[in-house]
Amino acid sequence: MVSKFISFFNKEINGVHQAAFTLAVFAILSQLLGLFRDRLLASVFGAGKELDIYYAAFRIPDFLFVTIGSLVSASVIIPFLVDRLNNDFQKGKDFLSSIFSFFLVVIVGAGVLIFFTAPFLLSVLFPGFSELSAEKLITLTRVMLLSPILLGISGLYSSIMQTHNRFFVYAVSPLLYNAGIILGIVLLVPALGLVGLAWGVALGALLHFLIQVQFVAKTKLIPRFVFNPDWQIIKKVALLSVPRTLSLSFHHIAVLILLASASLMAVGSISIFSLSFNLQSVPLSIIGVSYSLAAFPTLSRLYSSGEVQKFLGQIVLSARHIIFWSIPFTVIFIVLRAHIVRVVLGAGQFDWTDTRLAAAAVALFSFSLVFNGLVLLFTRGFYAMGKTKIPFITGLVSAAVIILSSWLLGLAFSNIPTFQYFIEVLFKVSDISGTEILMLPLGFSIGVIINGLILWSVFKKQFGRLPGSIGDTLFQSLSASIIMGFIIFVSLRLLDNFITLDTFWGVLTQGLLSGIIGIIAGIVMLRVLNNREISEIWKTLHQKFWKSKVIGPDPEVT
Repeated sequence: MVSKFISFFNKEINGVHQAAFTLAVFAILSQLLGLFRDRLLASVFGAGKELDIYYAAFRIPDFLFVTIGSLVSASVIIPFLVDRLNNDFQKGKDFLSSIFSFFLVVIVGAGVLIFFTAPFLLSVLFPGFSELSAEKLITLTRVMLLSPILLGISGLYSSIMQTHNRFFVYAVSPLLYNAGIILGIVLLVPALGLVGLAWGVALGALLHFLIQVQFVAKTKLIPRFVFNPDWQIIKKVALLSVPRTLSLSFHHIAVLILLASASLMAVGSISIFSLSFNLQSVPLSIIGVSYSLAAFPTLSRLYSSGEVQKFLGQIVLSARHIIFWSIPFTVIFIVLRAHIVRVVLGAGQFDWTDTRLAAAAVALFSFSLVFNGLVLLFTRGFYAMGKTKIPFITGLVSAAVIILSSWLLGLAFSNIPTFQYFIEVLFKVSDISGTEILMLPLGFSIGVIINGLILWSVFKKQFGRLPGSIGDTLFQSLSASIIMGFIIFVSLRLLDNFITLDTFWGVLTQGLLSGIIGIIAGIVMLRVLNNREISEIWKTLHQKFWKSKVIGPDPEVT
């Protein structure tokens, strides 16, 4: 029984659609578990001081993982590993051991340094915390430093799994990460207090790592620590990863600065920003991350083998489906924002004021959903080509725009009553305090949109006219989504007469029924417009993708 279970999860997956749907299914499960995690956090702590501390404590460990962890990320490792395994298995194994050894020394060394300098670093980054809150922040941060070490090693293992087209295990590991945090909330917080949350994060990272060991062992590619790593290959990987590292760092630095600004706002502002950011990340993980991640091995193979037209065709194909899915999700999150936040977070200590602020923030984040997905895709496209400078430059520009626009919007919000009134009335938060936090997600969305537009234009300039077209997909998805949004809005008004919103089930029923009615209307509209993405998705859902052997470009890519 156990062997059959392992065999099922160890199967190869063929086709970008099939791999993307596999990743999307598990992404949905992971995000549902993540939403349950956030509901527990909101219910137990509310949008207040303790949750602000928890989310602030995440920032330095997360930044450590993004910077040093990028050395062993799939985007960097897979092209090197594929090339070596195709020529000599032992070369591939030696490559992994060299990278693993270098990574372990660097990240442990950085973790130790941050452990001792945490009081100074955190006082600079989050000046808005009181002395008592700052002490708790330091403790949680130090415990969470275990997470980037474990997740980094797990990231190296996941690169091995993706190289062998084993997407199941990679997709399951985030479920276990969230499960560890949930265990921390339920079991460790009552026993240890707020620091139990940090130990839950460490537990989740450990589970994320352990699930992959069994499957990597079967490939006989488990890396070992070596004292004489191949410095030449480390140099090559580092030179390639530095621009990528800086690109990702810019994004995280921007978010870090936004959270530092939030620490100077009303208590709970960090929590509102973080919880709403997590909510808008759900469709991004299901759509943008799944398609860009599933496409990356294929893009790497096509470009390295000189099949440029097929490479471009795969980019266009993935872009079409990201746009096709993202626009309806954007409309749903804007129209049903209050219902989504109330269902997911509206319990316990998370009151109606918190709900309204979070709902407005979710809507503002959602404006950039399409562009966020395209940024992920085009960034991986450039990485597959070995051109990391372009995402580096656009990432820098995007981070600068995020920080500058958030600051300017904050000034306008504070000094121009008409602008403040417009935002508060538009999102129905004019009678509550703390609304200045809304300028941060708005500034974030502006930066992401500009990043997406720049990457798209650079890609077109690089290759000229791309095969295929996204114009029809854009028009059809946008048209159907507008109809869907209108039907959802009307349905909400009609159902107000029959369903009370005083209970969780009432809110869930009204939002769910309205959403279903609107989605049906959107699908009908797509069929009327003869949308091809619907046909492609229907075809993919009917295939037994687990029987295939090798990832490759879909038949329609030419």
